[in-house]
Amino acid sequence: MLKIFRMAKFRFTICAKDHIRFPAYKGSAFRGGFGYAFKRVVCVIKGKACDECLLKQKCIYSYIFETPPPEDTEMLRLYPKVPHPFVIEPPNTEKQSFEPGEEFAFHVILIGQAIDYLPYFIYTFTELGKQGIGQGRGKYDLIQVEGIGLGNEAVPIYQNTTQTLTNHYPIIHAHQMGINSQDTHNEVISQSNPPYQGGHQFNSPYRSTERSRRSQEETKGGVNAPQQDCSQENNHNNTITISLLTPLRLRFDGHITDKIEFHVLIRNLLRRISSLSYFHCGEKVEIDFKGLIEKARAVRQGASDIHWFDWKRYSTRQEEWMSLGGVTGTVSYEGDLSEFMLFLRLGEYVHVGKGTSFGLGRYSITV
Repeated sequence: MLKIFRMAKFRFTICAKDHIRFPAYKGSAFRGGFGYAFKRVVCVIKGKACDECLLKQKCIYSYIFETPPPEDTEMLRLYPKVPHPFVIEPPNTEKQSFEPGEEFAFHVILIGQAIDYLPYFIYTFTELGKQGIGQGRGKYDLIQVEGIGLGNEAVPIYQNTTQTLTNHYPIIHAHQMGINSQDTHNEVISQSNPPYQGGHQFNSPYRSTERSRRSQEETKGGVNAPQQDCSQENNHNNTITISLLTPLRLRFDGHITDKIEFHVLIRNLLRRISSLSYFHCGEKVEIDFKGLIEKARAVRQGASDIHWFDWKRYSTRQEEWMSLGGVTGTVSYEGDLSEFMLFLRLGEYVHVGKGTSFGLGRYSITV
């Protein structure tokens, strides 16, 4: 299970050139700006809707930002889109205004096959800085990009002073989170393949399996950090507290719920992680979903201090207002958590619920 699930986290540090003012939730500005800049960078056939485009099964923009299901998919066949292989985490501060010369950072998490397209993310955010972001389109410079390992160690991979990108950065594997091991090294993968080739295939979720297998066999080394050992958590903890860092939108019984029952959280995590694994890592998750959800029902909710954060954004593409409010605060759970810790830890990276590409559904766990 999740033998080849992999992801990478990157910290982008930018410096304001103009006054930049963000809305209350900055994720909308970063994700919206990225989408438009990304399409301008990579789109071949201008002015055509993606779902009507001849190249939609081969296009980087379509894969990253629209993410239609492959034609031969075994999952989510009736859905027009599947989970995007990226998460943008906006700056973790309540501050909305930044003056010229101020530096601040945001994070990008890439999952599976999308890791290969890191150069496009770097170039796109560089171009977005020239176009401007936020209210008034304040411009910025992308100063540097760092790869962030499992122990939060930072590996510099791009500097704007040299305009060069190293292909040597931490890759986080799911198996690092759930295996008792004396090995204290993250895997640092050298991505030797070009990020995009004309013959790259998107029409099967299993195309990336061989590449993922090869990546796991790359040489270890370079970054010293302890693996996150969920097995020890399983043995010694039956209580966790989850801090909801950005609005959480969990869907249950056809609507967004403001009650964070444990089984609802686990349902959403299982759905998201299994979809990301299938479509972007080339691995179908084979577990007893129904049995696991039944066990999740036995986990009790403890102390809770949550409230609703109301947020709306206007979608220029869809020409309508979108309600994207969700729950924030803290909630505790008590019970047998042993079978859930791996999924909960993965969720700290990939987020959970609706609107994850905006950075919604971000949380941290205290055990």
